[in-house]
Amino acid sequence: MSRPTALINARLVDPATGYDGPGAVLIAGGVIIDVAHKPDLGALTPDVEVIDAGGALLIPGLVDIRVKTGEPGAEPKETLKSAALAAAAGGVTTMVVQPDTNPAIDEPAVVDFILRRARDIELVHVYPAGAATKGCQGQRMAEIGLMREAGCLYVTDADRPIVDSKVLRRVMSYAKAFGALVAHRPADPWLSAGAAASEGEFSARMGLPSVPAIAERIMLERDLALVELTGAPFIVDQVTTAGALESLARARSKGLPVTATTSINHLSFNEIDIGDYRTFCKLDPPLRSEDDRQAVIEAVASGLIQVIVSAHAPAPAEDKRLPYDEATPGAVGLQTLLPALLAFHHEGRIPLIDLIRAVTCAPADLLGLASGRIGRGAPADLVLCDLNAPVVIDADKLISKSKNSPFDGRRLQGRVLRTLVDGRTVYSA
Repeated sequence: MSRPTALINARLVDPATGYDGPGAVLIAGGVIIDVAHKPDLGALTPDVEVIDAGGALLIPGLVDIRVKTGEPGAEPKETLKSAALAAAAGGVTTMVVQPDTNPAIDEPAVVDFILRRARDIELVHVYPAGAATKGCQGQRMAEIGLMREAGCLYVTDADRPIVDSKVLRRVMSYAKAFGALVAHRPADPWLSAGAAASEGEFSARMGLPSVPAIAERIMLERDLALVELTGAPFIVDQVTTAGALESLARARSKGLPVTATTSINHLSFNEIDIGDYRTFCKLDPPLRSEDDRQAVIEAVASGLIQVIVSAHAPAPAEDKRLPYDEATPGAVGLQTLLPALLAFHHEGRIPLIDLIRAVTCAPADLLGLASGRIGRGAPADLVLCDLNAPVVIDADKLISKSKNSPFDGRRLQGRVLRTLVDGRTVYSA
């Protein structure tokens, strides 16, 4: 066991309690045993290691519920260890990995494999999301109940929409019986087929195959109707368009058990950022119009969208150095999530405490985790951050095995100084 640790002289922001002010924290045995809403904790015993934060921001460790890795099956893209190292450097202390691996996470044995690998790595907390259907193929329901017992936090087919409404209804009904959440990407598969960009004047000028924004709303309306039918708790996986937000607001007004996420990429970029066919900005769903981006930012500010994810999706250079419409979509994001998020605080768009809530206690509460808060008895998963430190993102220096970051070259503010998981320092700048 490591010695007790005191973090003092910090700006403590804890969205779970709504506190933003001076603070200090005492850690022992992997948990928080005392919190003071003042710069220090008073007299401490000689065995306590004292870390003076020097006024730095102290927040709960980030909880990222949508992370892709290559393990098992595509380790050259990303391993669980390289993803965990990137997460620690980015202040992410808990991540949920997606099931569309090879083999897919569609049975208890693969869930157990992920959990055992995470324990062996001993960095950040890693949990699997289970496949909703066998092989994420959208045809036969996976072993949802057994995977839930084995430790998966929710079920999803990741980027692949479940087209058959009867299959999705069965998944929802079965998952509800086991208290499991269902996440689904809203994208009409026929309108989306072969698309590399969002439909509009820009994609037409670029000559890129495109998808209309309405494709998201069409599938979301179907999904919300099934939620109303089954009563299953549901995660809308990455809302990116203004039209879909209208459907979401209507569902929430009806009291449906729906939580929405969006990615930091769709908050930070629009379709113009594709520029001269910049494949680092090819994402799935594709980057949208500026009007859609502004609508999503407002939805986060209002609380209509409760959770922000990195949508970490590594792709090696050979999959990105291709013509734009042939390149693999996706971007790494574990290490850039926090500074990119803080940009909205520096711009005065969203209060700091609300931004931190969307990546800490909101996703933790959604998945039934004890983390995401700074309180007595809570896990000592914490991040010290210099809120105002300038950061220039250099994709080549990112820890992920893949370097496909749309933030490459962007100037941001906010540098992780130290990341603690269960009281252990897993990253120090």
